[in-house]
Amino acid sequence: MLIFMILTPCVDAKDNQMTSYTEQNAWQEIQQFLPEKYRLNSTNIPTEEWWDWNGNKLHLDIYRNPHAKIKVILFHGVGTNGRQMSLILGHPLAERDYETIAVDMPGYGLTQVAATQTIRYEDWVQAGSDLIDAELAKDDRPIVLYGLSAGGMLTYHVASKNKKVKAIVGMTFLDTESKQVKNAVSTSPFMAQVGGFFAGIGAHTPFKRMNIPMKMVSKMDALVNQPEALKVFLKDKTSAGNSVSVAFLHSYLNYKPEVQPEDFNICPVLLTQPENDHWTPLSLSTPFLNRITQVPVEIRLLKNAGHYPLEQPGLDDMVNIIDEFYKNNALK
Repeated sequence: MLIFMILTPCVDAKDNQMTSYTEQNAWQEIQQFLPEKYRLNSTNIPTEEWWDWNGNKLHLDIYRNPHAKIKVILFHGVGTNGRQMSLILGHPLAERDYETIAVDMPGYGLTQVAATQTIRYEDWVQAGSDLIDAELAKDDRPIVLYGLSAGGMLTYHVASKNKKVKAIVGMTFLDTESKQVKNAVSTSPFMAQVGGFFAGIGAHTPFKRMNIPMKMVSKMDALVNQPEALKVFLKDKTSAGNSVSVAFLHSYLNYKPEVQPEDFNICPVLLTQPENDHWTPLSLSTPFLNRITQVPVEIRLLKNAGHYPLEQPGLDDMVNIIDEFYKNNALK
């Protein structure tokens, strides 16, 4: 009964039809909690582009650089969006001569989803793979991936499907097939089991397009460690305050990768684990990473950092570690 009490009518096209982050205050408020050098202004803001994908308009934050040797595609999780990825990594890497592309996945950020479509997690995987192919069609520079939170495993799923990336970095690698993971990341083990059960039923009925607020089913209150910043995130309907359909939630919790970790031989893997992550501690990612044995796997801790890192020295450490990892593996 509880799962249906929190359902709201689904409108797959974004309720807001903002076409630019210049029209949104949330990210501008969030960046006030970041060190000054991580903040965007009129001189360093990314270019905004729209990518037509399967009848949808995906919003991209882009730092184009024809002289860059490496392209980075950045994926957010289920509590963030592409502009928030630009803040902590897209822009810092662009300053180090990378070309970076932060995607608003369908249902999040400013991406506009066709009203006739019901987005599932496999659509995120397909969109990520198709974006890689679209970028490789422009030139042959190596492409690497980054993902925060659920975006970490998304990098693995996309790499497994596309098989053309040179390195992946995740801020957690959560195997949602694991009961331990489902219980730990949900608001409670009860919600993990009961909510997952009803989502499985609802995904095959007309209820599949009904929406569930993510903060009702996941530990969104652990997204950041600064209470005032958390308030901004939770009010933002394009990130932590967002809702997803029953169909998306069910598909996310039950997605099976095209390559099992024991067989993964596509590229090296890096986990950048925030030291003070109160949502997804290291113990949730290591069981999956331990199964990857055919390529190098690194784990680096980010000192003093939360799940979405606002803190130093973790932020600087993250940029330095990822920069080194990409250069060591994409330019061979």
